Amino acid sequence: MKAPSFDYVKPGSLSEVFSLLEKHGDDCRIIAGGQTLLATLNMRLSEPKLLVDINGVRGLSGISLQVNCVRIGAMTRHSEIEESHLIAQHMPLLAITAPHVAHKAIRNKGTLGGSLAFADPAAEWPCCAVALDAVIVMASQRGLRRVKAVEFFRELYTTDMAPDEVIVACEFPLQSQTSRCAFEELARRHGDYAIVGLAAVAQVSDKTLSQLRLVFLGAGNIPVRARAAEAALEGKALSPQSLSAAKVALAGELTPAADLYNSAEMKLHLATVLLDRILKTLTS
Repeated sequence: MKAPSFDYVKPGSLSEVFSLLEKHGDDCRIIAGGQTLLATLNMRLSEPKLLVDINGVRGLSGISLQVNCVRIGAMTRHSEIEESHLIAQHMPLLAITAPHVAHKAIRNKGTLGGSLAFADPAAEWPCCAVALDAVIVMASQRGLRRVKAVEFFRELYTTDMAPDEVIVACEFPLQSQTSRCAFEELARRHGDYAIVGLAAVAQVSDKTLSQLRLVFLGAGNIPVRARAAEAALEGKALSPQSLSAAKVALAGELTPAADLYNSAEMKLHLATVLLDRILKTLTS
């Protein structure tokens, strides 16, 4: 299938982008890396009359260390995050997650901002953003607006971003020296969309977990934070008893939907498998 006919423009500034969004409204779509949008165009799941290519807008890419966060520009490619020494040092969860994002060819083109904006519940970056308590930075003619990731993802493929806004960056708060993190996902083949995945961040002392954040991908319409499982483990040393309590809590709060290959029961089982692995990784 071929994409429907559309016009194309490549503005050189955000002000031009804002003007185009105001003029064309729902008839236009922003294209960044294009790794998702082009597929939806070819399948005619999206039929915009105008594509606004923001690759010519300066200042939207790059990774920088700020006073209290690591700031990643929206146009930063997945591969840049994967290869960044700054990310490896200050935001290791992103470094260990990056190789799981699709395939290398896609990571070379796809962008952080595009992944966040599309809000696929099986995508890795939205999950990590929630786990790291990140802040999504958006811009419009009204100025900048910051929204925490946990509030940004609202429903299936739906975010808090207004029609006239553009994601310009994501800010990841710096972690303490005693913080540990882990990420795992299960997929039919490496590079495929994950059946289920889990990102975790915690403070760990003598195998005792505190300030634990467990966020699942592929287990709901948005990244799902497993607060009941966190509560079952908070302030406790990992043991067969605490692990069992966490699994019971998880079964009571996760309600994954079946897909073409896996039943809801199978996905819930795999979520508990990942929980077991992640907790042992955090406390090893």
